[in-house]
This record gives sequence, structure tokens and C-alpha cells, in this order.
Amino acid sequence: MPKVKTNRVKYPEGWELIEPTLRELQAKMREAENDPHDGKRKCETLWPIFKIAHQKSRYLFDLYHRRKEISKELYEFCLDQGYADQALIAKWKKPGYERLCCLRCIQPRDHNFATTCVCRVPQHLREEKVIECVHCGCKGCASGD
Repeated sequence: MPKVKTNRVKYPEGWELIEPTLRELQAKMREAENDPHDGKRKCETLWPIFKIAHQKSRYLFDLYHRRKEISKELYEFCLDQGYADQALIAKWKKPGYERLCCLRCIQPRDHNFATTCVCRVPQHLREEKVIECVHCGCKGCASGD
């Protein structure tokens, strides 16, 4: 008789330490997705979602790469399960991208004149001191800030 497949996921050791924070961030994400967007610009409706996705990715990145508090197995499990953005974390490892807010800000096809987003310009080089990124609402993610 064939084995019955179950949808149970085996969590690696240390999962119970990070689970409450990830569940809390998932609840915030659900709330942001269901939040009414009356009176907001079209681009502003996605800003809270980008912010929470960035928080989740930064949380796991800091735990593994900076503080070294979680195992490689747990880190890779979280990436495979979609708890963090793997491509964004890969950019954070490269010099000059340590504070990158989202991947859309560095894609030239999404901007005029095939450049990067205005939030990638260091603050001391900006003409306008207070700006917001159209894609994610970032106020500045250049690594020289």
C-alpha cells in the first residue's frame, strides 16, 4: 500500500525562537493587505506591504549574517518557505547595497533614462532634501547616508 502524503512541514531546530516574530510580521502583512486604500495614491497602497516584506527579510538576514544566532539549516529553510526575499538578501551582501530597500529601486527598466531610483542618491548630493520613493515609499537607502 502506498504511503499517504501529508502536508506537514518539519521545522528545523531553533524554529521556536524565531516563530513568534515571523508570525507577528505575517499578521501585520495580512492586515496591510486588507487595509482599505481610500484616499491614497495608487502607488501608496503597496508601501506598507513593501515595508513589512523588508522587515522580515532584514530580521532573518541580521539573525544569520550579523548576529549568527540561527543555524544555516534554519536560515535556508526560512528562505525556501518564503519568509524572506532571497534576491534582496543577496544584494545586501554586496558592497554599496547594504541598505537597499527593494529590488525595484535598482532596476533601470522601471525608471526614466534607465537609471536607479531617487532614494539611491546619497542625501548630501540631493537637490531636494525630503523625498519619497514612488515604488516603496523609502526616504533614502543609499549606503553613504
